[in-house]
Amino acid sequence: MVYVMLADGFEEIEALAVVDILRRGEVEVKMVSVYDQDKVIGAHDIAIVPDIAFSELVKDADMIVLPGGIPGTPNLHSHGALVELLRDEYEKGTYIAAICAAPMILGEMDLLHGKKATCYPSYENHLKGALCSTDKVCVDGNVITSRGAGTAHDFAFTLLSLLKSKEKSDEICGAMLYD
Repeated sequence: MVYVMLADGFEEIEALAVVDILRRGEVEVKMVSVYDQDKVIGAHDIAIVPDIAFSELVKDADMIVLPGGIPGTPNLHSHGALVELLRDEYEKGTYIAAICAAPMILGEMDLLHGKKATCYPSYENHLKGALCSTDKVCVDGNVITSRGAGTAHDFAFTLLSLLKSKEKSDEICGAMLYD
């Protein structure tokens, strides 16, 4: 199970590219409202109906995905129960994936020490202890990070490779005519 966490102000393409590509790859994905409300409003005023509320979450994740966006990232970071869940799942070895500004959450939680990580330019100072990179996507252990909206597809295909296989990712990539 993959949980894509949504807070008001999230970057829509970073969340929905992941949801779409993983579902095409036959991965079970749930969009989760951290507010326990029936819709979440993205950074560009697109309303999304989440699959479940945070209070309905079952701690059986294979991966937790944090889309970026402002004020989405600070809104996710201020959710105490989400931060606790991230720490618990990180320590269990669950994949934690963050894109754009969202890797700053992991950095501020001191989860990136010695790990190769990337983020949206100008947020590197929040990646405490990380080996900062300008790669589109970085995978280091159970942490996956990416730079932003323009890398959302690369990010999603990387996640699919990790959860299913490189072959499945390549198959979906080809079917979508993505180079």
